[in-house]
Amino acid sequence: MFDALSESRRRELEELSDRYGVPLTRVADLSGAPFNPVHPQYRTQAEVCLVVRRLSDTLLTAIKPFYPPGAYRLPTGGIESGESVLPALLRETREETGLEVTVERFLAAIAYRRAGQHVFETFAFLLDERGGVLASHDPHEPQDFHEITPGQLADVARNLESLPDRHEPQIKGSWRDWGRFRAIVHRVVHEALPH
Repeated sequence: MFDALSESRRRELEELSDRYGVPLTRVADLSGAPFNPVHPQYRTQAEVCLVVRRLSDTLLTAIKPFYPPGAYRLPTGGIESGESVLPALLRETREETGLEVTVERFLAAIAYRRAGQHVFETFAFLLDERGGVLASHDPHEPQDFHEITPGQLADVARNLESLPDRHEPQIKGSWRDWGRFRAIVHRVVHEALPH
């Protein structure tokens, strides 16, 4: 999977693997899925997934106001052009949750392909809460939070896969297609975490 990435990104991921453990690597084919995670609106071709373990040993999920009811998911955030993975992870954690965390483990690296072309990546990390106050600090993305056990990640994935087949302008596509795309990282993280 790392072969399709730039030399600098590949080196960075190897260093993160040395420091935080070798992640599960998966390739997901999006060829039949109409949802496009690299729509020009999103300005990024990679994201970090925040697997925040609370002090209570539960995991944090989030929902945005325009999501369908109950569509909680692991928070994610884009890696900006020229930004490295670790700074993006820490920036997104502050913006999305307001929590102070330590990076515990590199859980997963997922490459998404469409028509045989590498189009997007998700890098998931286990983060342990150390302090702070849970609240979104991104005024453009207010959200609500819910806590789950690691074993419930498969349920979250199933819920995302069963979202209504209704077009949503804010995601430039159908909730069902978006949910199927978003479910992938939940299944891989579920596989990577002990239950």
